[in-house]
Amino acid sequence: MKKKYGVDWKWNKDFIYTANIVTYKQDSLEVDYEAYRKLVRYFLQPKFVDPGGAIIVHPAAGEIFYLTFEEKRRLIQVTLDEVNGKVPVFSGCFQMTTEDYVKDAVMAKDEGVDGIFYLPPLGSGDISHGWNPDRYPEYWINHMRAITDATNLPMIVHPTAQHTPRWGIGLPVSATIKVLQAVPHIVGWKMTYNYPGWKTVTEEIRKLDHHVGILAAAGDLYHWALLNEYFDGSVNGAWCYGMEAMMDHIVAWKNNDLAEARRIWNGGLRELQDYVYSDYSRFHGRYKIGAWLRGLTPHPFMRPPQPDPMVEEIRIMARLIAKCGMNVISDSEIEKMIAKLKPQQSASAATR
Repeated sequence: MKKKYGVDWKWNKDFIYTANIVTYKQDSLEVDYEAYRKLVRYFLQPKFVDPGGAIIVHPAAGEIFYLTFEEKRRLIQVTLDEVNGKVPVFSGCFQMTTEDYVKDAVMAKDEGVDGIFYLPPLGSGDISHGWNPDRYPEYWINHMRAITDATNLPMIVHPTAQHTPRWGIGLPVSATIKVLQAVPHIVGWKMTYNYPGWKTVTEEIRKLDHHVGILAAAGDLYHWALLNEYFDGSVNGAWCYGMEAMMDHIVAWKNNDLAEARRIWNGGLRELQDYVYSDYSRFHGRYKIGAWLRGLTPHPFMRPPQPDPMVEEIRIMARLIAKCGMNVISDSEIEKMIAKLKPQQSASAATR
């Protein structure tokens, strides 16, 4: 194994990580582990694995905030059982206190994951919307070090912070570099940023004396990021509905086949991704709608307080996914779900 900053790190390149959604049973919203097993198997096909695919279990897109400790453990076990060493598996890590974060991370290490997917702390305004990351980067640094000290595992960071026009929802560049210099276990930085933020942060990360992977997030910026070489890999829940078209697009770029990359992007993938990311209060739900429309999950519902899908979202996503040349479930299945949702949404609209 290759030693990297004290970490036993057997994966020596950047990977394309699917941020897996979680599957629930149709009526109870209990975790459906067998359905999740099938989703993991879908991502073990050569189409995803051969270009460098990998898996993150219970990320933000996987509703980690609404899962119990034991549900997270079981999802890791199912994932590792199916993967059996074929691809890297990172585990999302989130709790409300640092002590419980560490317990999550140690549990994941004991189960056998390859790394930790770090989700930032939540709590009072001091460490969320009121936090000044450039002045007080130790809020995150101390938190991350507690995790890496306990596990000695590589870490990928989901650097969401309060929204700003300059960075979107990503951590400012000054704080980013301070964190990366202080926590050498970090091997990947998820680009949660808007266009100018992604560009600036990438260019500064490239100046570090060690490699940190630029892992693309919002799928509507992939074409631009690949063009400018601001793309090493990805962390994204869009793989749960768009894997085939997205991978073909990336592979075309990697093969310097601009004509093919443009054909895929302009032939439907751009329109699909633009729709999904047009509303940041809905895009995680659209991941789940898309996965259901692809036949990869039993239904499109999330645990409350996450919202139910909207009828309009289902119809638009079905059309856009099909336009990309990817299979969609039958019209009858779609209309059956819409019939279930319409009365609820009509009642909700009447109260507004």
